[in-house]
Amino acid sequence: MHKPPTELGFRGKTLQYLEQSIAHWILSEGALAFMLPTLEGRGGLHRAAVKVGDYVRAIDGLVLQGGMDVSPESYGELPLRPEWAGDRVRDLYELDLIWECIIQGKPVLGICRGCQLLNVAFGGSLHQDIATQVPEAIAHVDAETYDAHTHPVNFTSGSLLARLYPHNDEQARVSSIHHQSIRTLGNSLVIEASSSVDNIIEAIHWQGSSFVYGVQWHPEFHQPEDRGRLDSSPLLREFLRQAASAK
Repeated sequence: MHKPPTELGFRGKTLQYLEQSIAHWILSEGALAFMLPTLEGRGGLHRAAVKVGDYVRAIDGLVLQGGMDVSPESYGELPLRPEWAGDRVRDLYELDLIWECIIQGKPVLGICRGCQLLNVAFGGSLHQDIATQVPEAIAHVDAETYDAHTHPVNFTSGSLLARLYPHNDEQARVSSIHHQSIRTLGNSLVIEASSSVDNIIEAIHWQGSSFVYGVQWHPEFHQPEDRGRLDSSPLLREFLRQAASAK
């Protein structure tokens, strides 16, 4: 958060945050959640005494949470509107983390923005705004209902999701809080799930040497007692299993 509201009391400062829901989701399975602050100075990214590789060696796996748009500059475009400029500094740092995790064989799970950034990391591109660039699509974000907004997704036959959720008949309802989405799929990525209504890509998997997975929805917002939305536990347990096996 580069320009926090003055009422927060941090005038002129940059805030880095860990959203409580995602921390509690990870903690729910007995794992510890830590925030990795960026290695950034006022003049842009720089390398200090602590390196990205040091961070990755200290963790078992990386979860990329949601937030500000991915910058179009990160996939070779200019923003179509000023408000879609995204956060280039965050992109650069998280891209470094992604590739360092791949080098060290640590699993990565991208959520919403994190899923989009994984696609960009592998050379893919994004729709800067679904409503503008895919006008036939359903609404994938609703300002009024926010995390209560949902839509159905179809699992790709034979996908990890289909194996993790064998009783969902390859379809489930998930939260939807995004106005951007994957346009061109990145190299060596496969589609794990798509929106049942408009085929917007909703989950991806890397066909590489380590576990790299992205979901467009917010599993941390799916409460266990909510039978109307996909149970988030199997996905988290699979990620943590991958983290344990990568040690």
